[in-house]
Amino acid sequence: MKFNDYVYKRPDLEAYKEKFNNLLLQFNDASSVEQQIETIKLINALRNDFETMSTIASINFTRNTTDKFFEKEHNFFDENKPIVDGLIFDYYKSLTNSVFKSELFSEFGEQLFNIANATLKAFSPQIVPDLQESNKFVSQYVKLLSSAKINFEGKTINISGMAPYSTSTDREIRRKAAIAKWGFFENNSKELDEIYDKLVKVRTKMARKLGYENYTDMAYAKLYRTDYDKTDVGKFRNHVLKYIVPIATKLKYKQMERAGIDNPKYYDYDLIFKTGNAKPKGNPEWIVERAREMYAQLSEETNLFMDTMIENNLMDLYNKEGKAPGGYCTFIPEYKTPYIFANMNGTSDDIRVLTHEAGHAFQAFSSRNFSVPEYVFPTLESAEIHSMSMEFITWPWMKLFFNGETEKFKTGHLEKSILFIPYGVTVDEFQHIIYENPDMTPSERNQAWRETERKYLPWKDYDENFYLNNGGYWQSQPHIYRMPFYYIDYCLAMICALQFLIKSNKDRSKAWDEYLALCRAGGSKSFKELIKLGNLNSPFEESSISSVINEISSWIENPTGSNL
Repeated sequence: MKFNDYVYKRPDLEAYKEKFNNLLLQFNDASSVEQQIETIKLINALRNDFETMSTIASINFTRNTTDKFFEKEHNFFDENKPIVDGLIFDYYKSLTNSVFKSELFSEFGEQLFNIANATLKAFSPQIVPDLQESNKFVSQYVKLLSSAKINFEGKTINISGMAPYSTSTDREIRRKAAIAKWGFFENNSKELDEIYDKLVKVRTKMARKLGYENYTDMAYAKLYRTDYDKTDVGKFRNHVLKYIVPIATKLKYKQMERAGIDNPKYYDYDLIFKTGNAKPKGNPEWIVERAREMYAQLSEETNLFMDTMIENNLMDLYNKEGKAPGGYCTFIPEYKTPYIFANMNGTSDDIRVLTHEAGHAFQAFSSRNFSVPEYVFPTLESAEIHSMSMEFITWPWMKLFFNGETEKFKTGHLEKSILFIPYGVTVDEFQHIIYENPDMTPSERNQAWRETERKYLPWKDYDENFYLNNGGYWQSQPHIYRMPFYYIDYCLAMICALQFLIKSNKDRSKAWDEYLALCRAGGSKSFKELIKLGNLNSPFEESSISSVINEISSWIENPTGSNL
């Protein structure tokens, strides 16, 4: 069935609550573990029905944020998902208190109970109104960014559409494009500050209702971080500062020298080759056809996966007016299908984002038959291993997209991956500062961003841009508004993905088998357990970071010796 034929019907919330509560009574009154197992299956089917409608509404809203029908439906779920979360909270309480807990543990695995216990720490019915408020503010942010109409070069362009100008070989075009793009954020900075201030305040209020000093620990529980904590993450940031920041700084100046740029400024950083960055040689339809060819050759599993995605219209890749910025992969439970959303704009990121989201989608496709909804996707840092590793696993087929610029793309991709890590920890440390000091003024927040940025990204020169010099850059990062503390997951996963790149370079067949096993495990294990399953070294170990970065940096210094 094609996505456009997927049936959407707004759930009857009162009937849903009544049915859920009756099932919960049935679960609690069960006289055998077999009865409880059957009831769990019925509860999961009910949850999948609601989640399916919520996901279809969300996809259609982000595809066109001006669609009044799906805006109303999106708002309905913003309002009512916290209520359903309350029902799931009650289910988790019953699950963890079951007299048949040990048998259920054997039937469904430890990770379900890890997730249940984490949820019990991060939710209470008393915070439902606060969650509804938070959802509303996040939607305001998405709507505001989606409304961007930037006048440039005689055209009206949205934020995603400005990306190609940042890599122009004409420095004046890059400069003017940067001024135009950041002008949108500066002109809307007051509203962006107001939205974020409300989000910080309401999240802090939730955390204190649950007995936390601030939102940080609540967020860690909400993200199901069951086998590491903020101390481990703090050590990871320190290791990045010690091992990666010096290499990244050297690399950034090397890029600018290679691009022939003296005294580089913020509008120069995206151009990394004097002759221009690598670009795919066709439009989105052309790219999709080559992706089909690539995944047909990669494995039987990826061939079936990509055919399913294409034949059933499960990708929306064009950048267009009214579309939400960014990219994501989601899963539609009742149809057991992933969905990929992106904003292709003619840059090399079109291929990177496609393979990234395809990594998420392939993992979900590989674990789509788990009966436990919690196991279709893993926790976020684990999920990003699949996506980032897929970016590298598909390297042998990059010639399909870039022709004579293949090596240029690979070099840029690898360098960008290294340079991302210091940026990612900047976002993470900034959020720890903000939520540990929730009464900061907008000016103090901007100052905290700028100070953290100088620590991890010392090469940044914002020239005469007042907005960026005063710390406004963070307002362009959706994760800070939408999913607090998510961003470090990309950094942890990148250390794992780089290991897959190294392993693929040595034994492609073995690396693929390990990757496939990781995908098939879905979310049935915790982060550290999945790392072991994938035969990966933990990114929390100092030696892991130093060894990976040393090997990758030697490749960058001598790309011909690394089969790039």
